[in-house]
Amino acid sequence: MTLAELNRGDNAQIVAIDSKEPSVQRLMVMGLVEGTEVECLGRSLGGNPIELLIHGTALSLRKTEAKHFMVTYKNQKE
Repeated sequence: MTLAELNRGDNAQIVAIDSKEPSVQRLMVMGLVEGTEVECLGRSLGGNPIELLIHGTALSLRKTEAKHFMVTYKNQKE
């Protein structure tokens, strides 16, 4: 599963990254690295971009960028 598949309220941890793209490398510098816990705050109407909470900061990602980050659920909001 990737960051792009998270729904509002989902908590996850990044477990792997496809870091070939320069845009992904820039996001890694901003703290999106393996082991980082993220919470999905929501999405825009079309589902793109996705808004994440990371280290206490809201960050918006395009789906194309979010697909490069593999995650595992920490817990899901019902």
